[in-house]
Amino acid sequence: MAQNHSIRPADIAQFDTLIDARSPAEFAEDHIPGAINCPVLDDAERAIVGTLHAQQGAFEARRVGGAMVAARLAEHLRTRFADQPPGWRPLVYCWRGGMRSGAMVQWLRLVGWKAEQLAGGYKAFRRHVIEQLEVLVPRMRIRAIVGATGSAKTRILHALAAQGAQVLDLEGLAQHKGSLLGSLPGVEQPSQKYFEMQIWRALTAMDLTQTIYVEGESARIGRLSVPPLLVQQLRNAPCFEIDAAPEERHAYLLRDYAYLGDDPALLCERLGLLVEMHGHEVITRWQGWARGGQLAPLFDELMRLHYDPHYGRSQARNFRHWDGRTQMPAPDLSDAGIAALAGRILGAAAPTA
Repeated sequence: MAQNHSIRPADIAQFDTLIDARSPAEFAEDHIPGAINCPVLDDAERAIVGTLHAQQGAFEARRVGGAMVAARLAEHLRTRFADQPPGWRPLVYCWRGGMRSGAMVQWLRLVGWKAEQLAGGYKAFRRHVIEQLEVLVPRMRIRAIVGATGSAKTRILHALAAQGAQVLDLEGLAQHKGSLLGSLPGVEQPSQKYFEMQIWRALTAMDLTQTIYVEGESARIGRLSVPPLLVQQLRNAPCFEIDAAPEERHAYLLRDYAYLGDDPALLCERLGLLVEMHGHEVITRWQGWARGGQLAPLFDELMRLHYDPHYGRSQARNFRHWDGRTQMPAPDLSDAGIAALAGRILGAAAPTA
């Protein structure tokens, strides 16, 4: 097997190309940023080799798998790697820095390229991400953006970023709006590992001595969990509360969630999850509005009966500095109004933790 000279995650930037030799399914779940997927076994081949290993032993798995790997490497040499110059320096990794990446590195070196293998593979990178989050998150100077449903908190984060502020958009990274109705049409949430990697990647690009604005999320965004240390840091942060009138919030929700009217069946299914909380009569009424495309009365009751009643109590319970929050009046949630509000937030003196 190729010697890797103890190449670590911190050394990745020294190489011309980062190659993920794992299967496409492994790559899709999570991968090192900037990597290209050049599998030595595809998903079906990997399953075959795993079955052989379990049923007939390591030798038979290596014999059959070796032929598959050789064919894949030959294909990559003819296609993906065909135009690389003699001085090319690729770094290759697989799951644990074992046989798959080792085989590719050996072949690349036989050609004459200065290939190396990432010590510990993807698992080492994953461990590096977790360790770095444990270091970076406690250093964050967070100011939480909170407010009742429909307060345009995510759009306010975007406006803050446009005006030069540092922003960690957790909902953007999670590809979900965070509420019961927050799934985005045609968009699948990333894996938990990829979500955490994206948080780490965002933090490494920030100046942690300066303020970072984060929306006051719950511990879960859709099916993803916010790292507990980040939840704790967010709960201890000073708060800016967006104070918008119910009618302004209602109008904003109608604009921001208009796409829900395109799939009444899915909307009815999600509303059905609330039957234990609100009873069959209320849910039947809401589902009737959903089927009829009547989002205005639906959102009005969702605000008044579902979201708003528990808002204040939950915020007081979750945010340590809730009583000392800075309230920001938001009379206008148009694009221009949101931009103006972001400017006022940046100019305000927030309480310190």
